[in-house]
Amino acid sequence: MPYAAEAPFNSYQSQHEPTCLHNTRVDVLQEIRNWADGRDDRRVFWLNGLAGTGKSTIARTIAREYFERGHLGASFFFLKGGGDAGHASKFVTTISLQLANIVPALQYYICEAIAKRSNIASLSLRDQWRQLVVRPLSKLNGNSCSSTYILVVDALDECNDEKHIRNILQLLAEVQLLKTVQLRVFLASRPEVPIRHGFDKMPKAERQDFVLHNISPAAVDRDISTFLEHNLSDIRQEYYLEPGWPGEQVIRRLVKNAGGLFIWAATTCRFICEGKGFAPKRLNTILKGSSTSATTPEKHLNKIYVTVLKQSISLDYTDEEKKESYRMLRHILGCVVVLLSPLSAKSLNRLLDVTKQDMDQTIDGLHAILDIPKDPTIPLRLHHPSFRDFLLDKNRCSNPELWVDEKQTHRTLAECCIRIMSTSLKQDNCGVGAPGVLVTDLESSWVEQYLPLEVQYACLYWVQHLQKCGDQLYDDNRIHHFLQGHILHWLEALSWMRKISEGIYAITSLESIALVSWVLQRHKRWRTYRLDIRLSPLIRVYS
Repeated sequence: MPYAAEAPFNSYQSQHEPTCLHNTRVDVLQEIRNWADGRDDRRVFWLNGLAGTGKSTIARTIAREYFERGHLGASFFFLKGGGDAGHASKFVTTISLQLANIVPALQYYICEAIAKRSNIASLSLRDQWRQLVVRPLSKLNGNSCSSTYILVVDALDECNDEKHIRNILQLLAEVQLLKTVQLRVFLASRPEVPIRHGFDKMPKAERQDFVLHNISPAAVDRDISTFLEHNLSDIRQEYYLEPGWPGEQVIRRLVKNAGGLFIWAATTCRFICEGKGFAPKRLNTILKGSSTSATTPEKHLNKIYVTVLKQSISLDYTDEEKKESYRMLRHILGCVVVLLSPLSAKSLNRLLDVTKQDMDQTIDGLHAILDIPKDPTIPLRLHHPSFRDFLLDKNRCSNPELWVDEKQTHRTLAECCIRIMSTSLKQDNCGVGAPGVLVTDLESSWVEQYLPLEVQYACLYWVQHLQKCGDQLYDDNRIHHFLQGHILHWLEALSWMRKISEGIYAITSLESIALVSWVLQRHKRWRTYRLDIRLSPLIRVYS
């Protein structure tokens, strides 16, 4: 079955993500444990909180704890722009496979469901859920396994489709129907509208709510103080700073400036640590840039992000050099935050057609907001999704040198995808030399040799970027020429990638864009849009 490899809490890509420090978040963790280990009828626990309040860290802590106790049934950590972890298409199958691994008795019933419907992974989320999760669990007698398992779902608000969010909430409520084996659902998210409405439809007797940002400010500040003391102590030891640095008074100022946001504290510590021997100087930069007057936590977070971004541009540059550096920063960082699946620095500079030097110089000072692996082939990732929200919001990122226009960035990425596909795709993309070779006969390493990851990204997502930028289609433009010369090469590449179904959806989306463009152009008395290669027959052929 399809599986979102990056979604579980302990995936390879997430291995360095933190859990709660000892003696922090004590009350909320105990509240969750009491619910998870209890026998009441509330099978769903909703931890909701504002951005940066530490929801994912708590979710990861609970997942780790119950995994080690043998009671974690499965976990799915949504991540916008995280490839398969950014949408719901593999949510149920990923949950089902994890359950089968942790509860061996389930394997027979899940395989039975697949044998009855070989296309089960392409059915609706509801049918997948009932046949791959609820029905197999209901067939267990309770003697062959533990009676209670926890399902941890984090950042449901990061799922890319509100309809899927509502569907998932409806499906999760069905765990209430299980009798012999309990599946308890721990869900963490922001209190976004579709999630609130979904929980409003769930009887209060079947769920427990915990509002993270309503915890006593004194308790939150105490935990943030512990976090800061721990991390700054590590920095002091690593760079041989004077004993007692930075001091209790500075810690108190930092705690106040954090405004209850753990992400502010975490970003600050990474920024200071990145300065190495200049850590005290960076600490002073933070303290000088922080207002002592009362303001919203979000504004404090905005300030720390602006500080990090401005510090990445050398003060010694000329005005012209600074202007060019900010342009490159917006270009590269904007693309990183709107990518639909993460890419490495190596793949990204090829996709964007920028030099390795420009890429390295631009991201070198951004370790506080980006996870930048030493290995240039490992994907770049945001430390926290709140940075994406900040960078794309003109009201929050009011500096025109830093603000990123989301639509324009999608347009740029669509153009980059078309360019790299036009120069890379050809007949017999993988050089097999024989038309009868099966996809299963080629190793993935062979496919990557001929179709590098940046080319695979372009093949998968160019239509989605085109949709998101809202551009129309015209005769004789770059997209028209690409389809005339490469549509079959593109579909062949998707076949080698085992993603031909995504190609069919992309063609359907492309036809919708073309239809809208045709209507708009006709209304304006422009010439109609047409494609010399018709798309509908291809849908029938490749279906």
